Amino acid sequence: LIFIDHSGLKTTGGQYYSPPSTVRRQTFTDNCYPHPKQLREDRMNTSDRLERLKNLREQAKLGGGTEKIEKLHAQGRLTARERIGLLLDQDSFEEFDMFKTHRCTDFGMEQNKIPGDGVVTGHGTIDGRIVYVFAQDFTVLGGSLSETIAEKICKIMDLATKNGAPVIGLNDSGGARIQEGIESLAGYSDIFLRNVMASGVVPQISAVFGPCAGGAVYSPALTDFVVMVKNNSYMFLTGPKVVKSVTHEDVTVEELGGADMHASKSGVSDYTAASGPDAIAYIRKLISYLPQNNIEPPPALNSEDPVTRTAAQLNSLIPENINEAYDMKEVIRHTVDDGDFFEVKEHFAPNIIVGFARYNGMSVGIVANQPAHYSGVLDIDSSVKGARFVRFCDCFNIPIVTFVDVPGFLPGTAQEYGGVIRNGAKILYAYAEATVPKVTVITRKAYGGAYCVMSSKHLRGDINYAWPSAEIAVMGAKGAVGVLYGRQARKEENPEAFLAEKEQEYQDTVANPYVAAQRGYIDDIIEPANSRLRIIRALGLLENKRDSNPMKKHGNIPL
Repeated sequence: LIFIDHSGLKTTGGQYYSPPSTVRRQTFTDNCYPHPKQLREDRMNTSDRLERLKNLREQAKLGGGTEKIEKLHAQGRLTARERIGLLLDQDSFEEFDMFKTHRCTDFGMEQNKIPGDGVVTGHGTIDGRIVYVFAQDFTVLGGSLSETIAEKICKIMDLATKNGAPVIGLNDSGGARIQEGIESLAGYSDIFLRNVMASGVVPQISAVFGPCAGGAVYSPALTDFVVMVKNNSYMFLTGPKVVKSVTHEDVTVEELGGADMHASKSGVSDYTAASGPDAIAYIRKLISYLPQNNIEPPPALNSEDPVTRTAAQLNSLIPENINEAYDMKEVIRHTVDDGDFFEVKEHFAPNIIVGFARYNGMSVGIVANQPAHYSGVLDIDSSVKGARFVRFCDCFNIPIVTFVDVPGFLPGTAQEYGGVIRNGAKILYAYAEATVPKVTVITRKAYGGAYCVMSSKHLRGDINYAWPSAEIAVMGAKGAVGVLYGRQARKEENPEAFLAEKEQEYQDTVANPYVAAQRGYIDDIIEPANSRLRIIRALGLLENKRDSNPMKKHGNIPL
């Protein structure tokens, strides 16, 4: 209980108020509310008051102190404020809660209070567009999360959701602050709730610059995009020592939760940066393709790349041998503005390609099968990767352009046991649910169920094109002929010649784009060189598209 000396204060009647003699006077300290006499002195000495504010700000900016900052720099890492400085436009950062400190008094924590308490929060601009940002400060108690840090992060997440602007989290934390116990765990839960409530409302991006372990990993996992730094950042629920004690596996930090592992095996990370500045540059470019929120259209830029530009190389890109591979990224680069394709999750499930590009300045999401990897076949990982990206684009009004060359779903016990049916249904669900403009180009194979799920006309694809090389059928000609004429072939004098003749017959009759075009499942068969022009015209046609799903609380995607 704080007793304040009110002596010397005038009442409204002009008389000075004298406190009862039983009230004890207490000298003003920095830990108490200002004594009225002190307030009067401050009014008379404005320069000192401003100097004090300046000193407090400088103290807050130092975080854990110069020694810890130097140690961080020696490791090739940036401080929280340096990362924010690289991320945001110059002089645009406005900080919140710079002077907020933790409230813990256990384990000697009352002697270790630092302004800001391990996280820097606020808002600024990227290319003139508002974003909210928080950056954990590893120099302050290892960036460990306290109750007050959680409050600071939740505040900017709430503001971002209300005001319709992206949230960017720069993570560098040792996890929950052990000294606080349940308060720290409650703080994490509060953040997780905000992640879920903001999902599909504003874009959420996480960058991991250091450790991220235990419950701390779930906030980045709930966001739309995750960026990690090679040899610096790692994410796992349980560390190598726990793994060793429980499963007797010997595993290093990098093997268990390093950036390369999460980019190629788990799919948790969307990009592995070579350095901290590289990670920041990736985020800045990613933001340029995204709208501020789920109400706005995606950003459009002026493009000097001619709409009518043709790409003659595409006319000869598809090999004569239907089993020969080619690089679908060449198709993408030849059709998008300036050949600029911003890929996401490049090293995870590379048999499907996802990323952002522009057509005539319009931001679009691109999904494409990749014949150069596993023949472009769909499997568990590629289905989940594609579904997640399609759903993101649909959340934020980003049109989807799909390039199809898919021979089917990957067979085998590993896939069936792993749930390829359940997981393959995710990409089907995502395309069927999406109401944004959807333009599809079938370049070669579109077989069986894989044809259905890749933004076919039957899943509300808006404009569906095919190249003359397209093969739309239940299966490839060779497999189909084997089923249809296998027994008969064994009775022929020359089985190979007989099957070859039937394969050609099947190719001419079924495995081509013209049968689908006759039924209206393909809107047009186009010259490959003109793909850019036709895609841009289709997107222009669909610019004011309105579509909706039946009213419901939410669907039940096969997770």
